Amino acid sequence: MSTISIDCHSPTDVAKLVARAGVGKGNMRLDKVFFSSFSAGCLLAFACGTLLSTSTTPWFQENAPGLIRTISALVFPYGLCLIVLTGADLCTGSFMYTTVAALQRQLPWYKMLLHWFVTFWGNLAGSLFVVAIIFGYGNVFAADPYKSEVIAFATKKQLTPEFHHIFLRGIGCNWLVCVAVFVGTQGRDLASKLVGIWFPIFAFVSLGFDHVVANMTFIPMGIWLGAPNITVGLYIWKGIIPTLLGNIIGGGLFAGTYYWYMYLLSGEVVSVTGLRESVTVTPGSGDVEAMAADKQN
Repeated sequence: MSTISIDCHSPTDVAKLVARAGVGKGNMRLDKVFFSSFSAGCLLAFACGTLLSTSTTPWFQENAPGLIRTISALVFPYGLCLIVLTGADLCTGSFMYTTVAALQRQLPWYKMLLHWFVTFWGNLAGSLFVVAIIFGYGNVFAADPYKSEVIAFATKKQLTPEFHHIFLRGIGCNWLVCVAVFVGTQGRDLASKLVGIWFPIFAFVSLGFDHVVANMTFIPMGIWLGAPNITVGLYIWKGIIPTLLGNIIGGGLFAGTYYWYMYLLSGEVVSVTGLRESVTVTPGSGDVEAMAADKQN
């Protein structure tokens, strides 16, 4: 006989919490929105730097590229963990939060779009600050083999794929990012939140998807170090536009609209008490998941 403790919000509760957070974010003072998103851009840039540093392994790049991508993907999620736990604002997360709030008619659509606009530019400012001041003038990637890896990574991101490839990868990316935020919200304690965030982010990085804010570090860093054939114009055309559009669809439609439709469309008032039960299980007595599900709502 064993006891299994279950302590989390139900998906319906999480959707309500996401809507509530979207209302708060959409009504925040714009100067605070900018500085919050600036902070988020900086924090994600640090994680991007860690990914680039981890990927700087020439032997693995030539002989086991899938393995080194997997290892890099395992370390990258700390960026979103820091962002979520410090309350900073990524535009990609805003695409879900404020969409749900707007669909619930708790936030005007113009405030949703304004929040997207301000967070995007705040994220860009924070990312470029780290790229130029911390990484650039700090000479973090100035010497080989790190410099070569940054240039190679930016080149693979910008020159190899077509516009529609990046757009579709952007959908998959922010779909998973918003799943990470959703599952992270479901946990009540710090460890649960970290685990909930970690694995969807690992998934999008290991699959090579495109995140518009991550690209604000990867591509400008390559340009800073003199990557051939990558210009600011090319970065805007293939590093920002298709990624941003894909991220909006992935976060706003595949995540935000879906969760609103599944859990909030009925208009029912839901609690935020969630699930907090201890289930005693006797071996061979039945399905644990079914017993826990009976306790919900």
